Parts: sequence; structure tokens; C-alpha cells
Amino acid sequence: MFPIRDTQEISIFPVVTIGIIVVNTLVFIAMYMHAYSSPNPTYALNLVYVKYGLVPYEITTGHLIYPTIRPIWATFFTSMFIHGGFMHILGNMWFFWIFGNNVEDYFGSFLFLIFYLLGGIVAAITQIAIGPLSKVPVIGASGAIAAAMGAYFYLFPRSNIKTLIFVVYFITFVDIPASIFLVLWFLMQLIPGISSFGASQGIAFWAHIGGFIFGALFAVIIKKMKESGSYGF
Repeated sequence: MFPIRDTQEISIFPVVTIGIIVVNTLVFIAMYMHAYSSPNPTYALNLVYVKYGLVPYEITTGHLIYPTIRPIWATFFTSMFIHGGFMHILGNMWFFWIFGNNVEDYFGSFLFLIFYLLGGIVAAITQIAIGPLSKVPVIGASGAIAAAMGAYFYLFPRSNIKTLIFVVYFITFVDIPASIFLVLWFLMQLIPGISSFGASQGIAFWAHIGGFIFGALFAVIIKKMKESGSYGF
């Protein structure tokens, strides 16, 4: 199940959405250019992950086990812009483009930037809470993107998502209501997250879960503020 596009129109130029995609892409290119210009590309990439990724054990204990940047809390931000491969960044940025620009349109660009960063931080805190002693670096923008998806879920439930469905050799395109698509996506994070509760994983499912819930709740607050006339952004 892969989203192709949504039907929700936007009325502004999504400068923050595009800017975040550009920054992530430039960081990814720079990271790989640096790695492949070194004698040992794999080692160089791993060094980037442990230096700029967020390591729960280091956050909860204060003991650095890798050559992590300082202050250590900076990894809450740097980890959001580090990706582990081409498919990782491609998938993240594609999802972000589909769901992020509409949320930026609703929130306004300035608030959306704050929301995105807060979403990434909340997602990271959720992942830390589930595995506080994990020594696996948490990297990627997916927690912050999950926040945008959670906000989209609340704000645009009647939008349709043109979705690529593939089962073995069967491939088709289906228009799925955003509410159903996002509930299915959330369950695809929740089920493996619960089944591997507290164990080290290759995918930060709980960061996705925490980010999504934060995004939905944030959207509830902003919508109520708009309806009451107290929204000032």
C-alpha cells in the first residue's frame, strides 16, 4: 500500500514543506559523498549515524558510548535529518510531500515549522520511553512526518488518497479515504510495535506512533483555536 497523491487542494506555496525536503536531500547527498570519498565508506556512514543519531541509552544515562555530538540533546534535531539509505529518504520525503503541504496550508508556514520540529522531538521521546537503554541510533524524519500524518488524519478525513496496491503479482490503483488509509498505516505501526515492545528494532515503530498521536492532538487544538477566533499565526 503506497500513496501516490491526495485530492486535498492547497492555497499557498508550501515553502516549509519544500524547504525541509530540500534540506534532508542535501544532507543525504553530502553524507554519502563524504562517506564514499573516505577509505572505508561503510565505517564513515556508521560514524555519521552514531554521531548525529539519537541513542536512547546516551540520553537516559548521560554516558556517551559513541563519538556523539555535544550537547547530547542536539541529537533530537540532527537525527531528524539523517537517513539510512536511498529508499529510506525517498519514502519519507514522498509521504511528507503528500501529507505535509496540506497541514502547512492549514497551520501556516511558521507554525508548521514549529509543529514539525516538536513532532520529531515527541516521536523521539516516545521511542526513548519504550526502549530507554537501547544503544541503536534512532535516525530519520519519519517521527516528524508521522506527526504531519496525524494532523492530516484529523483535519482532512474526507480527502482521498490514490493508492498503489500490490499483492504478489496483482497491482492496481485505488482511491482510499484518508481516514481509512491513515488508520491502516497507524495499525501497521502499532501491531509490530506492541509485538516487539521494548526490543531493539530496525524500524522505530513507537516514534511513528507517538508522532502520529501528537500530530492529531495538536491539530485538534489548532482547529478549536481557529473556530474560537483565538488563532494568531
